[in-house]
Amino acid sequence: MALPKKYLHDRLVLLLLSVQTFFALLGTTLILLRLGSGQRGVYWAEYRSNLGIGAHIPGKLTDLLAFVLFFVIVLGVNTMLSAKAYVHHRNYALTVLGLGILLMILSIIVSNLLLDLR
Repeated sequence: MALPKKYLHDRLVLLLLSVQTFFALLGTTLILLRLGSGQRGVYWAEYRSNLGIGAHIPGKLTDLLAFVLFFVIVLGVNTMLSAKAYVHHRNYALTVLGLGILLMILSIIVSNLLLDLR
């Protein structure tokens, strides 16, 4: 898919894409650095508050590496969706990019909380 010419010349779109790329790189870096310092091979992959004592559900390394893949997918899909929406209406494209930034911030928070539990 080719990006519209006006899409890449819009300064606000470029700012939001840059912020989103920064958060994707930040989240990936934080996860990979925290995984490398692990002494044990057990990571907490889920937390279910309604289970009481068994609220922590153990997982493997690949469960937390899925967050890195999630960051890449969110970045790519949000860029494509906003480029398609930009042709119809600029504000829709900006909304998609803003919600992508919010999604990445929440993903960084959740992944760091899961890594703090180990």
